Amino acid sequence: MSQQRKLAVAILAAGQGKRMGNPNIAKVLAPLCGKPLLGYVLEQSSELHPTAIVVIIGHQRDAVNTYVRSIAPNAECVVQDKQLGTGHAVQQTAPVLANQDVDVIILSGDVPLLSTTTLLALVNRHQTSGAVATVLSAQVPNPAGYGRVVRDEHGVLLRIVEHKDATENELFISEINSGIYVVQSTHLFAALDRVENGNVQGEFYLTDIIGILQHDGLLVDAWCGPVWEELHGINTTDDLVRATQILEERSLA
Repeated sequence: MSQQRKLAVAILAAGQGKRMGNPNIAKVLAPLCGKPLLGYVLEQSSELHPTAIVVIIGHQRDAVNTYVRSIAPNAECVVQDKQLGTGHAVQQTAPVLANQDVDVIILSGDVPLLSTTTLLALVNRHQTSGAVATVLSAQVPNPAGYGRVVRDEHGVLLRIVEHKDATENELFISEINSGIYVVQSTHLFAALDRVENGNVQGEFYLTDIIGILQHDGLLVDAWCGPVWEELHGINTTDDLVRATQILEERSLA
């Protein structure tokens, strides 16, 4: 049981956002209802009262760094010089987080709609289950393109399989990986050191730590969030339009 372990936050915010139609602005600074996407994620982070907030920046790093400093002066930015994948991005937080005995919650700077309630429930599940890593998942109406959460007949997480690697049966699974994780820091950085980039993209995938930890016989859990649209990520201008609609619906509820 790890209920006494403190929490730190790592935010992935280095991406370019090529499909957003505006190469002059970092994706995480794209405005949603007048506020940059990253602003929502920094707000979510601060509401968790973490020991540290570390933002991984890369594309348009000066602009992103300036924005982070302006609204979250206690947050720290680290630079991912080359876009070598999500695993490589999180590894850049090691100088800040690797020597702390904390649970690291890994958030995406382009997933702005998560509620504090969901994040606290995820952390609580992680800290009461004894898992070294917990994946936030969701049941979605259209799982195309997402990694699928594969469970056994008892509901225990077996693996996460990427869409392109999924079998015909696995493609029918509607529970998807959100890309948001809580991981004990010591296990996180030990596993990241073992992630390899022998894939088509030549990238180091954060998802690979799940298989590494399971291979070591450690407990990895997946918790299915109750509101799938909270995990709506922003990759295109259409995604921004939908996120705007969701926020407007929330304000009317």
